[in-house]
Amino acid sequence: MQQTKNRWLIVLAAIGIHISIGSVYAWSVLTRPIMEAMGFTLQQVTWTFSLAILFLGTSAGFLGTYVERFGPRKSGLIAAAFFGSGMLGTAYALSQHSLMLLYLFYGVIGGIGLGTGYITPVSTLVKWFPNNRGLATGLAIMGFGFASLIAGPVMQLLIAQYGLVQNFIIMGCAYVVVMVCSALYLEPPKQAPITSNGTHKVQINANQPKQYTCKEAMKTWQFYALWWIFFTNITCGIGLLAVASPMAQEVIKMSPMAAASMVGIIGLLNGGGRIVWSTISDYIGRRNTYIAFFAIEIVAFYLLAGVSDSFMFQVLIFLIVTCYGGGFSCMPAYLSDIYGTKQLSAIHGRILTAWGLAGIAGPLLLSQLYERTHSYSMALYFFSACFVLSLALAIVLKFKATIE
Repeated sequence: MQQTKNRWLIVLAAIGIHISIGSVYAWSVLTRPIMEAMGFTLQQVTWTFSLAILFLGTSAGFLGTYVERFGPRKSGLIAAAFFGSGMLGTAYALSQHSLMLLYLFYGVIGGIGLGTGYITPVSTLVKWFPNNRGLATGLAIMGFGFASLIAGPVMQLLIAQYGLVQNFIIMGCAYVVVMVCSALYLEPPKQAPITSNGTHKVQINANQPKQYTCKEAMKTWQFYALWWIFFTNITCGIGLLAVASPMAQEVIKMSPMAAASMVGIIGLLNGGGRIVWSTISDYIGRRNTYIAFFAIEIVAFYLLAGVSDSFMFQVLIFLIVTCYGGGFSCMPAYLSDIYGTKQLSAIHGRILTAWGLAGIAGPLLLSQLYERTHSYSMALYFFSACFVLSLALAIVLKFKATIE
């Protein structure tokens, strides 16, 4: 039987879903226009983003089993329905000047669409690229990281031309079209995929892991070790991202325009780091890749706490951001290395609950430490110390990842 789908078009479909839902990272573009138009405070508007990330993580955790059961096509359509409803509902909420409706539609309903859409293509891609799992998942998750580079300028243009409410209507309709078309093309392979030269089937690997169910995976200590290192990487990374611009202006006296340019480069490296690190992980292994992440971040956060040179400040920020993005893209492949692909979407979904909690913990922790010390240094030293524990866990996983 011949393959009915082109696996590179499967990748493109996965990117289509992720580049749509990844627009959540462009929320900062919407913050000031919403505040000015609605009269909401910064904290009230920021909570909308935090709710979206929270429900991304929780919905991924609780709906992962159903994504595996329904298949990528149906779950992709469900994601499109929730995310599209969230965007269009947000337009209605803003037209009504209702903060509660904004939380409901963008934070809760849109967040469920985010979580469902995020895990939808992962298991499918791993099955299509069994010999290059990191590359395959990295390509899709790269789309999530790069999305803000497209969505941010487009939203700014639409708001200027048509207004805030119309922006959400136009973008919502566009995302529904892209997500529906992408979901309709997604399906798992009907047989073992062919190798990169297109002539031979992939050979069965005698060292393939046992195919674990989600329930079985959650009974292993390795699952909780991976949850913790994922949580740590996101908490510290997203905490830094939340204050990158004001920190640059305060610490190294960077101009607002230069800080905005730095944030743009951060977006590029967040997406680029996902594909670069995930590809590297195919060659050096996921275990060694996470050890590299945490070794780099221990040093980078520590040095960043005391740096005053503009060039070194930016180098350290950019280095941290690549590791932050790489942590997202390498995790699905790492999970498949240990638990197999049988219920990868469900297992990955449970791990993503760490993202939902980290999305609140990171910015909150950093802001609390800053308010008490009036300096970013203590928070950065604390983040560096957190990575020491994560590095120790990553080293233990290197030698004890195989489940006996």
